[in-house]
Amino acid sequence: AGMGRFELPLAMAAIIDGGHVRVGFEDNVYLSKGVLAKSNGELVEKVVRLAKEMGREIANPAEAREILGLKPLSK
Repeated sequence: AGMGRFELPLAMAAIIDGGHVRVGFEDNVYLSKGVLAKSNGELVEKVVRLAKEMGREIANPAEAREILGLKPLSK
């Protein structure tokens, strides 16, 4: 169940409200109207940039795993 064109507005609403977000091709393939994203990374980079502009800190992979209650990756 993807969010499609609503992915970015919903992500921004969550960020404004102090929530956490995730983005990716499983929900949306467009970077902006009519512009296909080249990769999941491109979608992530856009949301990271917008979140930083809104004063939010970005979790690194280890922090994200902790927030989600996942086990740390073994080293």
